[in-house]
Amino acid sequence: MPAVATLPPRQTGARRVRRTRRRTGRSLRYVAGELSVLAAVGWFGLRVQPDPLLQPAVTPGDVPMASLPADLPEPVERFYRTLYGDRIPVVDSAVISGRGTMRIAGITFPARFRFSHLIGDAYRHYIELTFFGRPVVTVDEWFLDGHARLELPFGVSEGPNVDQGANLALWAEAVWMPSVWVTDPRVRWEAGDDTSARLTVPFGDDLETFEVHFDADTGRLERMESLRFKGATNEARTRWVNEAFDWNADGLPVPARAAVTWADESGPWADLRTESVIYNADLREYVRQQGP
Repeated sequence: MPAVATLPPRQTGARRVRRTRRRTGRSLRYVAGELSVLAAVGWFGLRVQPDPLLQPAVTPGDVPMASLPADLPEPVERFYRTLYGDRIPVVDSAVISGRGTMRIAGITFPARFRFSHLIGDAYRHYIELTFFGRPVVTVDEWFLDGHARLELPFGVSEGPNVDQGANLALWAEAVWMPSVWVTDPRVRWEAGDDTSARLTVPFGDDLETFEVHFDADTGRLERMESLRFKGATNEARTRWVNEAFDWNADGLPVPARAAVTWADESGPWADLRTESVIYNADLREYVRQQGP
């Protein structure tokens, strides 16, 4: 008799489901493993600090000294005497360089920065956000002739709100040359309490105010608070907090670390470490350039 061909038994629905689940499980484990590797690489890359920026091609100038004014509120006078003694430096320009971290789009990047100031009039910010120590985002920002322009890879920000915020930054960043808050005749201190005072600064034809708080034990400036527009289109201002830490580090009368926080966020969006400060260089052309 001829042989009769037989077919293999058909798989039951349950067996097919089990095989499909095994294949899906292997795929998901593979994808999870790949994602874990990528997450680990990203985590590590965001913890590699960049090298410092090269020193700028500017020459420090002489720094004359002046007498400390006699009519300052008590915590303000204590701060200046603790920092300088009876005589304070007269500074008309400054270049501050350092490294730290900055948060953008919810990601905290290692950063290196250079802030160049014509005191009370203009500044230029150059910032690099890095990954594995290499720049991935470059920020150029100017405040010149009373107007600000922020250039980012994904667009330009400018307008009245940006001008207001930049003017506050102009005066808040004087924390790296705090004598300007008493040597500039446009600036006024008003008494608060034993550990605070109000600092009034010009903004065009208007005025802006900081609430300045001092450490009760050391007398050094602890934080500055003001109301700033958070974006170019915001209608309301947000409390903006600038903190200073570790004053007089390495013998310099500046904070070794500064942090900047929006009050509606959980922590600082910028945490900066001071590495170099140059005073009274001729920055009239430099402040209008691009790059570090």
